[in-house]
Parts: sequence; structure tokens; C-alpha cells
Amino acid sequence: MRTLCSSTLIGEFFVIGFAGLVAMKDDGLSTSTVWWVCGVAMVLSVLLCGMITRPGGVQLGWALQIGLILSGFFVPVMFFLGAVFAVLWWCSVHYGRKVDEIKARWAASNTAGQGSAGPDAA
Repeated sequence: MRTLCSSTLIGEFFVIGFAGLVAMKDDGLSTSTVWWVCGVAMVLSVLLCGMITRPGGVQLGWALQIGLILSGFFVPVMFFLGAVFAVLWWCSVHYGRKVDEIKARWAASNTAGQGSAGPDAA
């Protein structure tokens, strides 16, 4: 799960940065506000890469997805991109957990098989 989720979060890092560049062109938003908000979101996306397997990591990831969708009120294309990344996040979490389960079963079956008839048994 960690690899898939981290890949999604790194993609979001770049999208947030580019959205910040677009938001800077809006006369109603100050440049410092845009970069503080984008900077915090970018740092959060990188920090979440290391927190995915810890308690609350996935929930923080969902909060970031909601924030991306809501940023569409300032940069309209982010409604679409936020929804795309929310779907990617769901896929990363869902299929990442399945991959982790399959790996755990495979490792358990290989460990059990080696205990009874390993290469030195003959």
C-alpha cells in the first residue's frame, strides 16, 4: 500500500505546485496566502508518504483529497483534478491493501514450507 499511496501523493505534490502558479494570477488572492496554503499542502503530501502505514495516515490522505477538491473554488480545474486524485487515492488504498495481504499470505506459505522440507532436509 505504501508504494501506491506514496506515488499518488508525489503526483499531488506537483499538481498542488502548479495550481499555486495558476492561483497567483488571480487578483483577489495575495501571493503570500497562495504560497502559504500551497506550501503547507505540498509539505503535507510529502510527509504523508512516510506516515501512510501509521494510524491516521490514510485519514489524513483523505483530508488532503477533500482539500484538493475544495481548492476548485479558487482554481476551477482543481474540481476535476481533485476528483481524479481522490479516485487514485481510493485505488491506491484499496488495491494496496490487497497487494499487502497477498504478499503476507505468500510469505507465510513460503515460511511454512521451508520449515518442514527445506533444502537441507534430504
